[in-house]
Amino acid sequence: MELADPALVARARSGDADAFRTLVDRHSRNLFRLAYRMTGNESDAEDVVQESFLRAYRQLGKFDERAGFGTWVYRIAVNCALDLVRSRKRRAEIQPDPESGEDPVARATAAGPGPDRLALSTELRERVAEAMNELSAAERSAFVLRHFEGMRIEEVGRVLGCQPGAAKHSVFRAVQKLRRALEPVVSTAR
Repeated sequence: MELADPALVARARSGDADAFRTLVDRHSRNLFRLAYRMTGNESDAEDVVQESFLRAYRQLGKFDERAGFGTWVYRIAVNCALDLVRSRKRRAEIQPDPESGEDPVARATAAGPGPDRLALSTELRERVAEAMNELSAAERSAFVLRHFEGMRIEEVGRVLGCQPGAAKHSVFRAVQKLRRALEPVVSTAR
């Protein structure tokens, strides 16, 4: 029988490394998906996940049992990703991953589109990445959590540590900015 997160947290607090490993296994895929969408880079996303769980382990004693472990570790991952994105912007290193030479999202798409569709999807992917980089940290986080992770506004607010109204406003601003940025590409595709 699989233990629930609260039981695993209690065991991990008492020094059970296997219990924490189970929490990592249970939540790492979702954290990676979140981190990848926020950083746009597979290697950075892996770093964010690793740093998130390291911080969670160090702060396990401060974890409030009233919150879900998943929500708590999500918040840590959002903070780690934001820290990375901010530092990357300061260093002006926002660019595709040069090591792999290939976008992991592109690998996941179905094979067989024609050259015109490939050109459009490449341009659209680049525009989306540029537009996402232009969003503020709050807008980007709220947008990713709401539209990529499918969280309700209340959950987004909890993860970001703000009121639902503020979370909704951040999502709204992000959507408006993305629409403006992507309008030229969308109108030529019609």
